[in-house]
Amino acid sequence: MRVLITGGAGFIGSHVVAALSAAGHEPVILDLRPPGRPAAAVAADVRDPAAVAGALRGVDAVCHQAAMVGLGTDFADAPAYVGTNDLGTAVLLSAMAAAGVRSLVLAGSMVVYGEGRYDCPRHGRVRPGPRTPADLERGRFEPPGPACGAPLVPGPVAEDAPADPRNVYAATKLAQEHLAAAWARATGGRAVSLRYHNVYGDGMPLDTPYAGVAALFRSALERGEPPRVFEDGGQRRDFVHVEDVAAANVLALASLADAPAGSLRAYNTGSGEPHTVGELARALASALGGPSPVVTGEFRLGDVRHITASSARLRAELGWRPRVSFAEGMTRFAVSAPL
Repeated sequence: MRVLITGGAGFIGSHVVAALSAAGHEPVILDLRPPGRPAAAVAADVRDPAAVAGALRGVDAVCHQAAMVGLGTDFADAPAYVGTNDLGTAVLLSAMAAAGVRSLVLAGSMVVYGEGRYDCPRHGRVRPGPRTPADLERGRFEPPGPACGAPLVPGPVAEDAPADPRNVYAATKLAQEHLAAAWARATGGRAVSLRYHNVYGDGMPLDTPYAGVAALFRSALERGEPPRVFEDGGQRRDFVHVEDVAAANVLALASLADAPAGSLRAYNTGSGEPHTVGELARALASALGGPSPVVTGEFRLGDVRHITASSARLRAELGWRPRVSFAEGMTRFAVSAPL
């Protein structure tokens, strides 16, 4: 199968290209900074209709990885996020409709959920609202029960949880899914959204405002500085290795052959093994022999406290299993080369 990978020169996209090649597919890369062979490559912006139309010639399916990622710096980033993520997706889907390409794997994100799943000892399953600046400034990082203020117990979130994006990036990722669903209904296409949790691994970008926390911690350690851990370090996340994410893309692509026309199916893509941000910082510090992390108490508005995945649907329906453990992955990541 000839597959167009948007953002195929990026961190996740390059691993998807490698996994597709290994599975016998023919990758075509569309990226602002494309690599050379073995994959065919087009140097272009996904928002360029003519370039996208040209890249789709002879293509059977698309893995849409191109996006502006991360929480960003402040709301001034909003036009860039919306322009890259949502306009770019709209241009791609429009070109796919015209070209008759009816199979799409979308790089979704767990950020569409907002906070993860919580249970209250008095009221059962609850959905806490955004944490207030006043509480965060006082070091009250755990969201309280919305009705009684009682401490909550976090758990894994499933795909049927309501969407509740808490920042601009999250809003654009949800909009991408809505656009893909509208495209599928209008064209009879088939789409899968893989809602990535915290992806890390070889080729992760260096220290930038848009890099993941694992990359920021590693960059600090390579400078001989301690990782700076926000809040109290107790934030629970699901760290999933990029090789496992790439494998999920290959399986999702294969699943589209049997998917109902006009459908979009979402799958959480996470390891299923929650770890705290503090644990991540300590694991990297140990692997690199660097200084111990410093817990700063700082916070960013728009961050959520706990979000971890239930990937039961992906395991049951597509047969996916993560292969890289947290311990192995962090050891490998600590010494890997960045983009």
